[in-house]
Amino acid sequence: MIGCRTESFTYKTIGDCKVEADIHRLESDSIQPILVWIHGGALIKGHRQSIPVHQLHMYLNAGLTVVSVDYRLAPETKLKAIIEDIQDAYQWVRNEVPKWARTDSDRVAIMGQSAGGYLTLMMGFCVSPRPKALIAFYGYGDILSTWYRHPDPFYLGQPLVSKEEAYGAITNRIVANSVGLSNRDRLYLYCRQQGLWPQLVAGFDADSLPDALDAFRPVRNVTPEYPPTLLLHGDADTDVPYEESVEMSRQLGRHGVKHQLITLPGKGHVFDAEVEDPLVKSAFGTVLGFVREHLLVERAERAPEVDGDRTGHFTGKRGRISAIEFGTGGRS
Repeated sequence: MIGCRTESFTYKTIGDCKVEADIHRLESDSIQPILVWIHGGALIKGHRQSIPVHQLHMYLNAGLTVVSVDYRLAPETKLKAIIEDIQDAYQWVRNEVPKWARTDSDRVAIMGQSAGGYLTLMMGFCVSPRPKALIAFYGYGDILSTWYRHPDPFYLGQPLVSKEEAYGAITNRIVANSVGLSNRDRLYLYCRQQGLWPQLVAGFDADSLPDALDAFRPVRNVTPEYPPTLLLHGDADTDVPYEESVEMSRQLGRHGVKHQLITLPGKGHVFDAEVEDPLVKSAFGTVLGFVREHLLVERAERAPEVDGDRTGHFTGKRGRISAIEFGTGGRS
């Protein structure tokens, strides 16, 4: 993209593993809000460079600085540490990104796809100060639903993956993206065919210890302080059930949280790749409107927020927001 500048940074290091983030921005004299983008891949695969180009252009043209982040992947790293990476990424964005780009660390939204959507919903209650808005594409709020911990009929309809083939994809080192790794798709398919995702990612049997995962279930952690949330999901999704977004929407409504569920009839997983589809175009119009409403706010009218500890684990209060007109950004 002409005028787009991308810089890579290491936001944390664990042993020999560097966990990185990319800052994408257009040259501008204005102070911009920040959109943090979290990739999907079942927490097993994926990388920060997979942000769809057309979406990146759209968000940059709308006047946002976009930060795409990696995180350590399962099963080499378990769920608790993955969440810690996302918490650390958020604090790094707030504290460090303004040193490299003209950004407002008090105006941060989180966006993710699939497992990135799950991590986005986690950010609604496990960091402080809370983000100003959350946008989850075909995400999920409950990792203990039967679709993840029982053999999946859709995936059982595909040729079975052997345990030997699946476990051959697991490395003996910490990995923070799946670039250069082989057979991670087969590992995921095996997990879905066997109903082993919670055990592989969290590290224990979810059927015998269900309460141990409550802290990692957004549907169980919604309060009135949860940030405004936009959920987008196709009702024909064969990977992440549409009902996951329906239930998350129900919990948000139950607690009086401002939210919207955009249902795309007949659409499956990764529907947002259908960039010319009228339904998808309309959905992205809603996304941009949601960002405009919740990210561009008068700093002078915002009440101060209370920070938690270094990572803001389950603490803090959200300040008052006053929405204003979005400025002059356009769409791509």
